Amino acid sequence: MKKLNRANVGLEEKRPIKIVQFGEGNFLRAFVGYAFHELNNKADFNAGIAVVQPIGKGLVKMLNDQDGLYTLFMKGVKKGEEIQEVELIDNIVKGVDPYANFNDYLSLAKEESLEFVISNTTEAGIAYVASDTLDMQPPSSFPAKLTLFLHERFKHFNGDPNKGLTIIPCELINHNSETLKEILLKHVIDYNLSNDFKAWLLDHNSFHSTLVDRIVPGYPKDEIEAYNAQLNYQDSLIVAAEAFLLWVIEGGDDLKAQLPFHKTDLDVKIVDDMQPYRTRKVRILNGAHTAMVPFSLLYGNKTVKQSVDNEFTGKFINEAVFNEIIDTLEMDREELNSFADEIFDRFRNPFIIHNLSSIALNSISKFKVRVLPSLLGYIDVHGKLPTNLTFAFACLIRFYKGTWKGGNLPVQDGDDIVANFAKIWGSNDYEKVAKEALSIEEYWGEDLTKVKNLTSAVALALKEIEANGVEEGFANYSKTY
Repeated sequence: MKKLNRANVGLEEKRPIKIVQFGEGNFLRAFVGYAFHELNNKADFNAGIAVVQPIGKGLVKMLNDQDGLYTLFMKGVKKGEEIQEVELIDNIVKGVDPYANFNDYLSLAKEESLEFVISNTTEAGIAYVASDTLDMQPPSSFPAKLTLFLHERFKHFNGDPNKGLTIIPCELINHNSETLKEILLKHVIDYNLSNDFKAWLLDHNSFHSTLVDRIVPGYPKDEIEAYNAQLNYQDSLIVAAEAFLLWVIEGGDDLKAQLPFHKTDLDVKIVDDMQPYRTRKVRILNGAHTAMVPFSLLYGNKTVKQSVDNEFTGKFINEAVFNEIIDTLEMDREELNSFADEIFDRFRNPFIIHNLSSIALNSISKFKVRVLPSLLGYIDVHGKLPTNLTFAFACLIRFYKGTWKGGNLPVQDGDDIVANFAKIWGSNDYEKVAKEALSIEEYWGEDLTKVKNLTSAVALALKEIEANGVEEGFANYSKTY
């Protein structure tokens, strides 16, 4: 079988470099690479991407060996129907390893056609590293590399205000662009760079925070023969992703004109404020995940798909989302319901095995951020406890006992938290267990025993779970709350 390269597939013409992308991993190739592939095809955007390897070891050599080409397999469920799409992504023009050739990296800053910088260097990537210096080739951190890159562009174009860039980080931290800009300004001071450069950086470059959402399992090594069988070339960089994609970018009309995603079918939203969308995702997608894990594991399920497909657990999760979580969100109800329907399609994706045990990590802190605001918000709206979310809270506390029906539960948390729950579960008094667990302000941000009826409700749920199991216990519990 022929090797994947531009000559072998007839794609020898390369697009001008409009984008420098920090990161060459699976997510960016399946998310940003695909998004601009669609923009090129549907809106004649004509954007080439130069990929920068952000750490010493990476995939740039493999990318260059394939002339930047790779195949994206997208699998999922839309409106109950299983779908699969295959795309040969062709917009990477070159890959650059700044650790092997720093001058090649800096030369990208001199590209006339360059308009965008996009990154995903993991949540740890947007960090201030004081030991990074101006003379390092390259500095270790992404912000320091970017500072040197922007300074090189400023110098080369003599501070031309029209040569500033649109900077769109995709790292999974809130306010990612604001955080990145703050670190760049620290480096400007550290490196004693000119006030003219600082003014150019602030006045002629724009920074846009983002929310990205797509599950990307990556290289399908366990099924690679089946994937290769669908191709007439040999691809070492196949990437698999779910069909769903959401990209929310903060920006105004200028950015919408720069990025005409409205001409595609992609769910890319350019909005003044992304926080409602972030809240929507955290509360519905992440909240449903976190709420279902202890509850569904105690019931006997192993995966997310089993959880939503099962008659009892599926109904429980559905009611928690549509009847309780959505009630607390200040967005259009129809839009929220549509988003939640998509989430359940993603949960049912037969192509992605999502083990409950793999998302059980740090469930206490996750519950505080993802579920507790919905539980307390429901009380504010309705003046009573949400039945399903409160029972899920009790399941979380029961889960941290660590054992169930003679077996160990996949509790994964800090040693201090695990030890504290072992101490709490030294008592068989469910009222006492509930009171001790709910009173720990360090876990929940407040003393939850002060929430009306919550302690007694959790105590009753714990008693029912222990005596009758999750399904019958919930039926009995729900007669009272």
